[in-house]
Amino acid sequence: MLFEAKQPSPLGLITMVSDGTNLVGLYLEGQKYFCSSIREKPILQSDLPIFDVTKDWLKRYFSGKKPEIASLSLNPAGSEFRHLIWKFLCEIPYGQTTTYGALAQKASHLLNRPRMSAQAVGGAVAHNPISIIIPCHRVIGSNGSLTGYAGGIDRKVKLLQLEGINIDLSDLHVCLPQNVET
Repeated sequence: MLFEAKQPSPLGLITMVSDGTNLVGLYLEGQKYFCSSIREKPILQSDLPIFDVTKDWLKRYFSGKKPEIASLSLNPAGSEFRHLIWKFLCEIPYGQTTTYGALAQKASHLLNRPRMSAQAVGGAVAHNPISIIIPCHRVIGSNGSLTGYAGGIDRKVKLLQLEGINIDLSDLHVCLPQNVET
């Protein structure tokens, strides 16, 4: 059985989904792939402890703090490959970015493959069911472009700016103060 709660945020209404213990989804209103990994209709119930902890995490995050991802019990549904990429996303430090290509190199090395497609990584990033907390917004194109974000580029810009990453809005390229490399 799944449960959901709604939470207003600076980016619009957020839908949180839980299995009763873990957070299994966190979606921005209008997000591409909204609840795509959810296989049953959740019951509206906002008084679960995981929702309280998640609301507190979001409050701290949007106030400029750096809450730890590990403080939340997450259980997103996805393939083994997607879980690997989401694990890598959780390793990108607050206020830093990496590229799809760097994630692909890291995955190919770990999986002992000669190479990995950045597009395959992009698919896993795009289908991240726990937006913001699993920080897919920290992944950019190899040329610094703000390509792809299921929640919309405007929201990606706001999240990166919140984390102190300088954004050149004239051509939507990130001016990278630091870049996480593998």
